[in-house]
Amino acid sequence: MHGGSRRGSGPGQAGSQGKGTRPGGPAPDSARLTRLLEPVVHALNMDLEGIRVATAGRRRVLRVIVDADGGVSLDDIALASRELSIRLDRADEMGDYPYTLEVSSPGVDRPLTLPRHWRRNVGRLVLAAGPDGGDGIAGRITSASESGVTLERDGSAREYSYAELGAGRVQVEFSPLDDETGEEDIGGH
Repeated sequence: MHGGSRRGSGPGQAGSQGKGTRPGGPAPDSARLTRLLEPVVHALNMDLEGIRVATAGRRRVLRVIVDADGGVSLDDIALASRELSIRLDRADEMGDYPYTLEVSSPGVDRPLTLPRHWRRNVGRLVLAAGPDGGDGIAGRITSASESGVTLERDGSAREYSYAELGAGRVQVEFSPLDDETGEEDIGGH
């Protein structure tokens, strides 16, 4: 642990306090942080989806985004936070400045840019920018491979290369209300 107490940072996040007492100095290098933290995340059978260092008052905030096939649970986030804290304590990447580590899963608004992002969202409705940024291409992901994705559109399936689609975004879908009771229909119960 980082010499501070572990604290929750909201749903899907865990945080811990970093070492050090002096604010300021040059920002840590994201590429070096990635090289340091990625092996820890991979050892937990997760993918490192992003790292961001921000300044918050007199401290820094290191935000680490992790994901895995099947998603990540709060227990997974807590384990990743603990293991990443240990790795950071043994390294100099954050310097001697105070910081907070926040580990979370990607939100639904994260763009789908890699094959694994598309694969993890099979069954979901997406909107892709299209290669020219035009009106976009909407459909439900039925399958995804390393070379492309199959979208169901208007009852028929079509394969697209990732270059044809560009970045995609998951569309949030809400369950319709039951007409008679005004209650949400959850699994027919």
